[in-house]
Amino acid sequence: MSDHQTSADVLPRTSGREDPRTFLFRLTAIASLGGLLFGFDTGVISGALVYLHEDFHLTSVTEGLVVTSLLFPGATAGALLGGPIADRVGRKKSLVMAGAIFVISTAACALAPSLVILIVARIALGYAVGVASVVVPLYLAEMAPASQRGRIVTVNQLMLTAGLFLAFVMNAVLASLIDDHLVWRYMVGVALIPAVGLLLGMRTLPDTPRWYASKQMWSEARHTLQRAHLANRVEAEYRQITAIVEIDAIKGKVSAFATCRSQPWMKRLILVGIILAVAQQTTGINVVMYYAPTVLESSGLTRSASLIASATVGIAMIVFTIVGMWILGVMGRRKMMLLGFGGVAASHLGLLLTYLLPDSNLRSYLILLFMLLVTAFMVTFLGTTGFLVLSELFPLPIRGFAMGASLGGLWVANSLISFLFPILAERFGSVAVFSGFMLLNVLATLFAYRCVPETKGRTLEELEGELRDRYSGTVTERL
Repeated sequence: MSDHQTSADVLPRTSGREDPRTFLFRLTAIASLGGLLFGFDTGVISGALVYLHEDFHLTSVTEGLVVTSLLFPGATAGALLGGPIADRVGRKKSLVMAGAIFVISTAACALAPSLVILIVARIALGYAVGVASVVVPLYLAEMAPASQRGRIVTVNQLMLTAGLFLAFVMNAVLASLIDDHLVWRYMVGVALIPAVGLLLGMRTLPDTPRWYASKQMWSEARHTLQRAHLANRVEAEYRQITAIVEIDAIKGKVSAFATCRSQPWMKRLILVGIILAVAQQTTGINVVMYYAPTVLESSGLTRSASLIASATVGIAMIVFTIVGMWILGVMGRRKMMLLGFGGVAASHLGLLLTYLLPDSNLRSYLILLFMLLVTAFMVTFLGTTGFLVLSELFPLPIRGFAMGASLGGLWVANSLISFLFPILAERFGSVAVFSGFMLLNVLATLFAYRCVPETKGRTLEELEGELRDRYSGTVTERL
């Protein structure tokens, strides 16, 4: 028994406590409301935009500002600050604070009397989205047993796509029920319901055993492991966690920056994480999320038909996520990424060729088809692995910081692409834009082949040891 264990720590779990499977289901359902809000708040603007044009007389530039104010500086700041804050105050408290910001900023968006106030409120909303994008997968990955980590973390992705679908459906339903250009306020305001659920639900859950251990809260770490893991796995996992934390404690308490300076292999991992996160956005999936109704309406469909068609994209995203979760159980993360980036590149080739066709209903539906293919490859192979691999990739001393840096890169890329898409499409045409997406995804395929490690089937502590060996020394040659 190590000196930080007490007799109370090693007592067996008493009967009558919540079954670990029930506990994991409950915490996954509550925490992944952050993913639902992530999806809903980023997707709802696609339908609201067509009404905001009438209410606030948007130009192509102000349209880009409305969309990207949530992404940059909002979500970017949330991602960059959310990771370090989660390391300091805990994963749980970070999500409770994010839930409070979701509630306040959602109400402010729905009631905004002017364009300026709407943009400011969406910046605050974006901050909460950014925090959720970092901390939810981090929380789930640190809570889940190794054998269930892939499935549990990808529930967050399923909820994200469900949020997008809910946004598309609510947009279509509310547009048909309310014949008023102010209907966008109801579209945005619906998100108050899951926001309140996240705020109240997270208050009932513990923090993760890894975070408790990092703060020398050994009793809480063991107790949480006992709640989340089957009895025959608690001791082995507890020993792995304490061994890693004790090694870090011997080195002394230093900042994430100092840790990276003293251990260059961690810097290389962070660079891999940032590039991987940015590559998720060069798939062009955000064009589908934010501009699908606008693109389809401009291609010849009516407004109501374009909203219904975009809801079809939302249904497809849920189906593809479920398929991806199944594939995740039989295929490695790295191979899934290679298939995802390659398939997205081929789909963008189809899109740019379709834009060369003369205007017709067939052309409009072919555009929808290739948007669905982009969605299929992105969601099935990349959506299910992107946040999962990032949550597995980094060692405990820099996990929050590195997740924040990676997701910060993701949101910067998301912001730039979302802001520039309508401007570049108007100036250079859709063929040039989708050609750029195709080239970027070819490069992403090569990057995944050279640089992305396989993370499946190990505990986070086992992964830390393997990645230290892989990325230390002659890592550049191995990559």
